[in-house]
Amino acid sequence: MPLARPKEKIERRIGEKLFLKGERSFSQKTAVSRRPYPPGLHGKKRRRGRSEYGTQLREKQKVRYLYGINDGKLKNYFKKAFANKKKPTADTLAELLERRLDNAVFSLGFAVSRSIARHLVSYGHILVNGKCVRRPSFGVKVGDIISPKVSELSSTLYQELEIRLKKYNPPEWLELAKDKHEGKIVRLPNMGDVMTQQNMPLVVEYYSK
Repeated sequence: MPLARPKEKIERRIGEKLFLKGERSFSQKTAVSRRPYPPGLHGKKRRRGRSEYGTQLREKQKVRYLYGINDGKLKNYFKKAFANKKKPTADTLAELLERRLDNAVFSLGFAVSRSIARHLVSYGHILVNGKCVRRPSFGVKVGDIISPKVSELSSTLYQELEIRLKKYNPPEWLELAKDKHEGKIVRLPNMGDVMTQQNMPLVVEYYSK
């Protein structure tokens, strides 16, 4: 599993917040905020600048951890993006990753992290167009309606959901009906919609070698 290691150690190794810890990620109590250097005995020591390959590898790892997928799945997304000749590979790769159902659930504010969103999907708590979908990698399309099961809204899985949604605005590719607890895909996502800064062209370069 890609997130087997402690999530805050992952963020310290990458060197920035990836919002893997839900609401805690927005505070200054995170490990990467308090200790902005890699974990380990020699983490504080000054390191040499990264090579071109090292920079590409870092961006690839960042994307892996951000979306909670392993290297094989990310490579498959790259192959699909590369096969699409209608637009740049980096743009298509970002679109495919953002269109994952677990990411859409997180981006709509129904979960405080992608890992929790993945849990909600896998255990059948999320509906797409009124039907239960248990596959986190399911690619949502324009016009799809995403919502938690009404019967589940009173469970601890959605604790403080109403409070969170009142002050939450989703990315522009999504439309959120807060009173109905429904989200709609209004257009395809692009790199400008990604919540965390990524360098998708470097990921493409990594896999193109």
